[in-house]
Amino acid sequence: MTKEKAPKKYMNPYLGGVLLGLVLVFAFWVSGRGLGASGASKSLIIAGVETIAPSHASSASFYKEYGSSKENPLKSWLVFQMMGVVVGGFLSGAFAGRLKFKVEKSPKITNKTRLIFAVIGGVLFGFGAQLGRGCTSGSALTGMSVLSVGGFVTMAAIFGTAFALAYFARKLWI
Repeated sequence: MTKEKAPKKYMNPYLGGVLLGLVLVFAFWVSGRGLGASGASKSLIIAGVETIAPSHASSASFYKEYGSSKENPLKSWLVFQMMGVVVGGFLSGAFAGRLKFKVEKSPKITNKTRLIFAVIGGVLFGFGAQLGRGCTSGSALTGMSVLSVGGFVTMAAIFGTAFALAYFARKLWI
């Protein structure tokens, strides 16, 4: 007779929402601006291009705006925020006993297919975040917290698009 482990409980989503709101208030209080993940990605890309192709970085207007004219892009507080998210998520999973290195997917597809679609989705979301001037945490969450119409439109577009495309992508999970 095997003894099954009880599933580990997750945090109450309402409590999680309140805590996220408090983190956002704290970010405004400490830094004078809200949260955002795409800014950290931008800083990493700029630092990489400046290292690998400095002549391109100095001639392209995009890189000039964010690059060497200011301090090292890796010293941006958003980079440290994202490092904290990664380390905090790892530690949270480890302490809760949920830390597993596996690919969550439907049994009908391979790990390779799931990972390919995950990368494609991440690239498309990153591209959209650049076009939309921010990601869900920056444009939508922070934008909504300051009652920006753009923040509400961004959140509606993100969730509306996800809802509209969920039917087509469902086989990756079920």
